[in-house]
Amino acid sequence: MPDDTARPHHREGPRPGKNGHCVVLGASIGGLFAARVLSERFDRVTLVDRDALPETDDNRRGVPQGRHAHAILPAGTKWLQEMFPGLLEEFEADGVPVVREPTEMHFAPGGHLLSQEGRYRDPIPTYQPNRPRLEGGIRARLRARPNVELLDRCEATGLMSSPDGRRVVGARVADRDGGAGRELAADLVVDATGRGGRTAHWLTDLGYEPPKEERLAIDIKYVSRNLKVAPGALGDKKVVIVGARPGRPTGATFLQHGDDHWMLTLIGYGGHHPPTDPGDFLEFAKPIVPPDVFEVLCAAEPLDAPVAHRYPASVRRRYERLDRFPEGLLVFGDAVCSFNPVYGQGMSAAALQAEALRDALARGGEQLPRRFFKAAARRIEVAWRMALGSDLSLPEVAGPRPLPVRVLNAYFDRLMTAAERDSALTQEFVKVSALLSPPTILFTPATIGRVVLGNLRRRLSVR
Repeated sequence: MPDDTARPHHREGPRPGKNGHCVVLGASIGGLFAARVLSERFDRVTLVDRDALPETDDNRRGVPQGRHAHAILPAGTKWLQEMFPGLLEEFEADGVPVVREPTEMHFAPGGHLLSQEGRYRDPIPTYQPNRPRLEGGIRARLRARPNVELLDRCEATGLMSSPDGRRVVGARVADRDGGAGRELAADLVVDATGRGGRTAHWLTDLGYEPPKEERLAIDIKYVSRNLKVAPGALGDKKVVIVGARPGRPTGATFLQHGDDHWMLTLIGYGGHHPPTDPGDFLEFAKPIVPPDVFEVLCAAEPLDAPVAHRYPASVRRRYERLDRFPEGLLVFGDAVCSFNPVYGQGMSAAALQAEALRDALARGGEQLPRRFFKAAARRIEVAWRMALGSDLSLPEVAGPRPLPVRVLNAYFDRLMTAAERDSALTQEFVKVSALLSPPTILFTPATIGRVVLGNLRRRLSVR
């Protein structure tokens, strides 16, 4: 297939206004969220994807991570409830598990099993549909919107610009089934094609500087398998999360997706990757998960073969720091920021960017890219810093550790130590990790006092 990105295409195009046409490149979670927001501001939204988009809840090649464990954190839940009303209730009615209380979780980040006592104040549930089911449900609702068109089996090959290069006025796409390429004129083009998006390259073709990148190499691999588990085998538990810790850079996520359907995802950093051999896969889990969970795994019936996915590095492209950027173009989702998927924050981070996009559009089309990038950067900052800090707490991950990072990681280790027996600290930590509250709530005098007291009691109890 020819690639037309070697030369920009120029043409006069419409100016963005209250109405018009928007093209969204990429129909994964980021593109779906963006399209939903844009459908309220534009007459037409065309959602383009290189894959054949299934009508059923099937995995697809363009979303390899779809075969691995996913859950919708509360920040994403709030977004879905607002923008796709009834979807989550539909999932629950169809048997998708929902976590509402600490007793339903075994959550052990960084080697600390957090308190499972008490009840959440003002709980926002965590829903656990698998990724294909979630995308399928959202696509169905977008297809039902009269001004949204899904164009699948098409690949973006370049941008069209005004003669002076100051504005993007459309995208060029090519039919992956061998048909002729075509031009899609647009008032706005949104690149939501994921971490491999080509906007940085296209900017160079148009005479712009590409964004600077922040990158942390983590060389993580995760291997997943679907299992049939006897109902009630784990009591009330619907999710088991055991994070990596210093000296053991491996972890596991065991999520319930139906009455007897569970998914086990094993993760490991460079040099400690989980195997795909079925027998070795189970043995890899043994030193990670609690003994009762391992017994359940041994008794479970495999539903498929283990599948693997590699994730080399967390990457953030700093579009908000560019001095020049063409009007009529935005970058969204993982194409802006893609961080370690082990922490499950990707979909919620996309929801936060969608909120930023909605707010930016409400203020009009002038200087939309600058305003959106700055707003999105503020919203995803916490998720990015938390993911990097967690990875850098592992000696096995190579990277700079300036004094602030070392101090924060030391404090968080003590906070989680105290949270093992303090349900109030656990709830505050969960709010921050779920992107519902700012990290500042963990640094109030009252919280610091609980951390100090909790660690003191811990040391006294082991003497």
